[in-house]
Amino acid sequence: MTSRGKYGPWLDPALWAYIDSVNAWYPPEIAGLPIDKQRAVYARMCRAFHQGRPPGVKATDSLVAASDYDIPVRRYRLAGATPRATVLYFHGGGFILGGLESHDDICAEICAGTGFDVVSVDYRLAPEHLHPAAFDDALAAFEWAAATSEPPLVLCGESAGGNLAAAVAQATRRHPRAAIGQVLIYPDLGGNEAIGSYVEHADAPLLSTSDAAFYRDVRSPRKQSPDDPTFAPLRDRDFSGLPPTVIITAECDPLSSDGEVYRDHILEAGGKAWWHEEPRLVHSFLRARTTVPAAAEAFARIIAAAAALGRGEWPY
Repeated sequence: MTSRGKYGPWLDPALWAYIDSVNAWYPPEIAGLPIDKQRAVYARMCRAFHQGRPPGVKATDSLVAASDYDIPVRRYRLAGATPRATVLYFHGGGFILGGLESHDDICAEICAGTGFDVVSVDYRLAPEHLHPAAFDDALAAFEWAAATSEPPLVLCGESAGGNLAAAVAQATRRHPRAAIGQVLIYPDLGGNEAIGSYVEHADAPLLSTSDAAFYRDVRSPRKQSPDDPTFAPLRDRDFSGLPPTVIITAECDPLSSDGEVYRDHILEAGGKAWWHEEPRLVHSFLRARTTVPAAAEAFARIIAAAAALGRGEWPY
């Protein structure tokens, strides 16, 4: 086991048990393995953590026709519920991992907790598909949902998916069916890696600043502009007109400052935004929601925020 450094006595033993269980899936040489091998390891880990779907939640798979690619999506619906909103969910995985199966139980629990339909989007992954492929798929999924879903839309994403949700919110803010809210969970928004949590938590468990830089670079075309807001939403110059936004981050995560800065930009532009940093939690805490009380409380906060925004209410 590598040294736990300053985090050793700081993090709850139950959280360390979760961190150790995640790390146990990954051999030291994982970064050098072919991408298909990395995805296979991640898929096995996700299956091991899968909690099953709550009673009454049914899922159906379909395809969204895009210009050059049919995007797989999975819709979750709670039996007997009349959904007041549809949550469009973008999964995490550093833009290189994940899909409909990796976050199946999380989406099902959001459906059960809100009573809303949840649509999970299986966007294209890097390095086979560089930016803007994932963004294009996220935007196409939004356009499809806006055209086919009668209830209003709430955008939701975690980590890489938080980037996509924010980028879609900014690109569609003047759309006739613009989202009525967005919930971002420890999102990667392209913040300044020389300040804030990127420095303070550069070596945090489960995601380091160097990891974040790797995920940024692996999806970048050769001439990618750092100021492209569809790539890095914090680089936008206009944060007006965005939907009411709730951002939940983890204290021990280099990405946490992105949430704070994004909130500030929205507030300065006259919008509604609330940022909460979950004390002594780490990146990817959603998978710890059944074993770590603080993660369970954070997940409950996320579901409550999505439910309120979907009802047209501002929860804060």
